[in-house]
Amino acid sequence: MAVYTDITDQELEAFLAEYDLGAPLAFKGIAEGVENSNFLLETETGRYILTVYERRARPEDLPYFLDLLGWLADRGYPSARPVPDKAGKTLKTLRGKPAAIVGFMPGLSVRKPSPAHCREAGEGLAWLHLAGEGYAGRRANDLGQPHWAPLFSRHRQAAEDLKPGLAATIDKDLAEMALAWPRNLPTGTIHADYFPDNVFFRTDGKFAATIDFYFACDDAYAYDVAVTLNAWCFEADGSFNVTAAQALVAGYERRRPLSPAERDALPMLARGAAMRFFLTRLADWNATPAGALVRPKDPLEYERKLAVHREGLSLFGRV
Repeated sequence: MAVYTDITDQELEAFLAEYDLGAPLAFKGIAEGVENSNFLLETETGRYILTVYERRARPEDLPYFLDLLGWLADRGYPSARPVPDKAGKTLKTLRGKPAAIVGFMPGLSVRKPSPAHCREAGEGLAWLHLAGEGYAGRRANDLGQPHWAPLFSRHRQAAEDLKPGLAATIDKDLAEMALAWPRNLPTGTIHADYFPDNVFFRTDGKFAATIDFYFACDDAYAYDVAVTLNAWCFEADGSFNVTAAQALVAGYERRRPLSPAERDALPMLARGAAMRFFLTRLADWNATPAGALVRPKDPLEYERKLAVHREGLSLFGRV
């Protein structure tokens, strides 16, 4: 379970006393996610999610994330609205760490998305991009392309330990990406972590909601599409599912057509998105805190995706 900070009954009651949510009825840790401690909270007034922000969340970024959730919810996008306390504050402290309560979003994530799910997810992502237009908050992508080489330099030996010869391969990838990285694409607020466990569906398979905006930032919309393609369109054996990718892009373009430049850039963006998640998984591989109820995700899953993109696979064909 992704729970780094355990909360006692007494701590929970004291925390909730600052809200108008009624008495707690149920409280349990949530298994999904690896960045923060998340709890499902049920009180006399409804169901909520309590998040305690952990090591990767910078306190100065949290108002950006929480205000973004409110902005999207105000514009009809299905995202969890932050819950203010009695004084109107949404960002609090619990166990000496930043914490917040947001509304519970109904729906279910899917572990093995079908092309139909990918189409719905793509449309949900485009809807998010459009709903985010005009948001005044700004946050640079601190896990974007300029940060990859410095991050890898701190973990080269970990890569070599996982797979002999891998460090040199990644060095070459990084050099090629630095030369060919797409510029001057349409940009705005992106999710940057639009994985299947962060997207909910209704029982009829229709898109229901998006959660976990704690990597949101300003970057190219097409980069967000590339992150999503990597997350949704690979099979368990490491092969790329072109049918799923076509469905995802078609769904996206129901609401926001990609420009020719964005389409041309997607292969390199997808390769770079695979690099980003390989590197952060590599950094986490031997850095999980002792006693945390969480298993780090395998960086080699994304190394295999890098290898697919390295071969110059055509992502779409005709959509």
